[in-house]
Amino acid sequence: SRTARSPAKNTLSFRTMQTRVTLLDGSLFTCTMEKRARGLQLFEKVCEHINLLEKDYFALTFRDVDNNKVPNWLDPAKEIKKQVRGVSWNFSFNVKFYPPDPAQLSEDITRYFLCLQLRQDIISGRLPCSFATHTVLGSYTVQSELGDYDPGTPDGLELCFAPNQTKEMEAKIMELHKTYRLSFSSLHVWRGPPPCKGKDEMFSLNSVSQLQHNI
Repeated sequence: SRTARSPAKNTLSFRTMQTRVTLLDGSLFTCTMEKRARGLQLFEKVCEHINLLEKDYFALTFRDVDNNKVPNWLDPAKEIKKQVRGVSWNFSFNVKFYPPDPAQLSEDITRYFLCLQLRQDIISGRLPCSFATHTVLGSYTVQSELGDYDPGTPDGLELCFAPNQTKEMEAKIMELHKTYRLSFSSLHVWRGPPPCKGKDEMFSLNSVSQLQHNI
């Protein structure tokens, strides 16, 4: 005979939804949400999971069944079930806007996620930038991935720096990379959340304001 299911468990399953949130570093956060939960409750869960205090620049997105290619922003004030219809509760954690003055940021984890979004936006072409900016930020990426330049190690040309990168761009990136050392503190924020000090590490985020003004 089949084992009878617990009525309490059935009721809980009926009232809740398994929820998945893809973070900017590619990792997946899963949780169980009540179907009557509002967007803010899920957003707060995600922020607590990643220890994010400076929340104003971030939000959650989802894709609906009618237009699966264009993401929608999850409204924090509305119930999730009234926004997400006909699809699983799968969300992405994204930057909603970049800070106008990155120097005011106080948390390394905030800069980390902002820079991850910045890299994605530049590589995908969503945030257009000049040849010079592509090469400088590309050289940061090579340094963060490979460390100091070493003639005996493979170069970073297999990395993606721009939507349509050229041999000329790759050559300039490697030329800049040869001038860097591990003490170049700006590279920490471009890759991960180790403590960052000084003004150099803010170059990537400071450049965003200039890029957005040019769009």
